[in-house]
Amino acid sequence: MREEEQQQPQPQLGMAEELLQQLRSKATELLLREEWVESIIAYSQFITLSQDKISKSPENPDPDFLPKLKKSLCLALSNRAEARSRLREFSQALEDCDQALKIESAHFKTLVCKGKILLNLNRYSMAMECFKKAQLDPQACGNSETLNGYLEKCKKLEFLSRTGAFDLSDWVVNGFRGKPPELAEYVGAIQIKKSNISGRGLFITKNIDAGTLLFVTKAVATERGILPGQDLGENAQLVMWKNFIEKVMESITKCPRTRSLVSTLSSGEDENGLDVPEMSLFRPETEEINHNPYEKLDKNRVLSILDVNSLVEDAISAKVLGKNSDYYGVGLWVLASFINHSCIPNARRLHVGDHVMVHASRDLKAGEEITLPYFDVLSPLNKRKEMSKTWDFDCSCKRCKFEGELSSKQDLREIEIGLERGMDVGGAVYRLEEGMRRWMMRGKEKGYLRASFWAAFYEACSSEKAVKNWGRRIPPLDSVADSIAEAVGSDERLLKILFANLKKNGNGVVALERALKMWRGVYGKIVKKQAMRSFLDLGNYEQSY
Repeated sequence: MREEEQQQPQPQLGMAEELLQQLRSKATELLLREEWVESIIAYSQFITLSQDKISKSPENPDPDFLPKLKKSLCLALSNRAEARSRLREFSQALEDCDQALKIESAHFKTLVCKGKILLNLNRYSMAMECFKKAQLDPQACGNSETLNGYLEKCKKLEFLSRTGAFDLSDWVVNGFRGKPPELAEYVGAIQIKKSNISGRGLFITKNIDAGTLLFVTKAVATERGILPGQDLGENAQLVMWKNFIEKVMESITKCPRTRSLVSTLSSGEDENGLDVPEMSLFRPETEEINHNPYEKLDKNRVLSILDVNSLVEDAISAKVLGKNSDYYGVGLWVLASFINHSCIPNARRLHVGDHVMVHASRDLKAGEEITLPYFDVLSPLNKRKEMSKTWDFDCSCKRCKFEGELSSKQDLREIEIGLERGMDVGGAVYRLEEGMRRWMMRGKEKGYLRASFWAAFYEACSSEKAVKNWGRRIPPLDSVADSIAEAVGSDERLLKILFANLKKNGNGVVALERALKMWRGVYGKIVKKQAMRSFLDLGNYEQSY
C-alpha cells in the first residue's frame, strides 16, 4: 500500500508540469507577438498554478523542482509586468515586479522593467536605483549601452525635477522645430490655499523675479487634431472631446494615483467648501496614495471636472507644436487647474509636448496668488465679459473694476461704437489718448485701456496712411507695447513689436533690456539671454498681428 501511495502522485505531477510548460510557452509566444492582453491572461494562469504548486511543495520528492518552479514564477511575473506596463497598467505592473523581486532580489529583467515603469511614473530616483542594481548583474555586460542610457536619462530628469534648471534655448531658437525636449515634472515654491478670487488657488511661497519657473506637469490626457471647416469642425471637435473623455477615464482607471489627483479637482459645485490638498501629493517622487479622502469618481463627476478644468491649448501652443491656425488641442493638467484667471495675469504657460510649463511673467511676492489668462486679455471689456461667461465666472480683477467704472463715459462709448462701424483707427486712437489725458490717467490705468484697444493701436501704428495723417499725435507702437506689458503682462505680440523696433533702430542697451524683460515674461528663464539675441538676429518674428 505504501509503495502504491508513493507511486500514485507521480502521474499527477507529470501532468501538472506539462500544463505549466504549455502555459509558459503560450504566454511567451503571445508576449513576443505583442498580444499584451492575451499574454497577461496566459501568464496569470501560469502564475496561479505555480503558486499553488509551491504551496504544496512538501508533496514533491524532487529537490530541484521547487527552485526551478520559483525561477519560472519570477520570470513569469516579470513578463506579466512588462505586458501590463505596455498597456500602461503601471500600478499592477509594479506589484508584479515587487513579487518577482521577493523571489529573486537581483533579478536582472525585473529590475530593468521596474526601472522603466518608475521612470514613466516620474519617480526618477527610485528608477535610478533599479538600473544601478541591474548593472551589478552579469547580464548587464550585454546590455551596458541600454542601461547606461536609462541611467543618464534618470540622472538628467532627477536633476531637472529637483532644481527646475530647464534650458529650452536651442529648441526655441530653431523655431520649435523637431522633437520637443524631454522634460521632468517639477514643483517649485508654490502651495494650494483658499482664494479670494474663487474657491482654491495656487500661491507663491517666497519672493521671486519674473521668468522664474513655478512648475512643470504632465497631462493626464490630451487630444489634438486639425479641424476642417466650421460646420465639419464642430462635429470633429465633438469627436475629439469624446476621445479625450475616454482617455481620461482610462488613465484614472489604470492608475490609482492619477485617480486620486483628479478627484481633488473641482466639479463646479460648492467651490468654497472644497478641501485644500497637500502639495506633497503633486510632487513627482510621491509614491502611490493609499487613501482617497475625496468622493468616488464616477463618469458623471469626471465629466463635470473636465468641463471646469480642461485647458484648450492656445495659439502659441499651436505654434510650439508646429500646427496651423486650424489646430485644436485640449488636455487636463491637474496642478495647472488650481490657477485662477485674471485679466492682469502674473504667470504664463507654455505647452511642450504633453507637459505644461508655468512661469512668473512678472516679479511676485511671497503669499501672492498666481493667475493665468483663460482667454485673450488684449480684448475690450465687453468681449472679456462674454468670454468669462463661457467659463461660468465674472472677473472682478482691478482692471475689470476700473474699466467697468469708465464704461459710463460717453466719449469712450462713442469710440467703441465708431470702431465697430469702421471709424478711422488713427482718429479713434487719438481720441482715446486725448480722453485719457482729460481723465488724468496715469501708469497702469493707461496700460489697461491701451490693452483693451490693442487691435486699434496696432492697426493705426502699422498703417502708413494713419501714421502720415496723425503723426506724433498718436504714440509709437513700441511705447504702447511697453505700457501694456507693464499693466497687463508680457505677450508674444507685444514682444514682436519690441523686436521689430530693435531690428529697425539698433540694439541699444536700454532697448535690449526692455526686450529681455518682456522676453522673460513670455518664455521665462528656460530660454537664455543668448538665445534671445540669436532669435532676434535670425529674424524669426514676422511683423504680423
